[in-house]
Amino acid sequence: MIKQVLVSVLAIFITWLILDFLLHRLLLRSTYDATSGLWRPENQMNIPLIYFVMFVLIISFVLIYGFLIDQKSLASGIRFGAIFGLAIGVSVGFGTYIHMPIPLILAWGWFLGGWIKALTAGAIVGVLIKQNP
Repeated sequence: MIKQVLVSVLAIFITWLILDFLLHRLLLRSTYDATSGLWRPENQMNIPLIYFVMFVLIISFVLIYGFLIDQKSLASGIRFGAIFGLAIGVSVGFGTYIHMPIPLILAWGWFLGGWIKALTAGAIVGVLIKQNP
């Protein structure tokens, strides 16, 4: 199962990099530009910390699925991802909206982005992590 976990972590990481590029660099770019006073300049972003946070979230997701979901399947992975994504998306998107003056469209974008990322992660673990014999 260790190999399945490692491959899942890598596959999710690559998938999330692509989805984050599409979401943040393309779809939400104009919103970030319009609210530039809220964000650190790019040269002040802590890239190692960004990847550390991403890996902790991915590893947690994969381990929860691997150790706590008994019936492993694509359907189980997608269900798990949908529930996990709902929690992450609401807390990140609308939780931030509660405390910061971000536009509502950004809250919706973070909510939907988090939910879609978790759904794709669920599909990945559902396909790659199999039942123990």
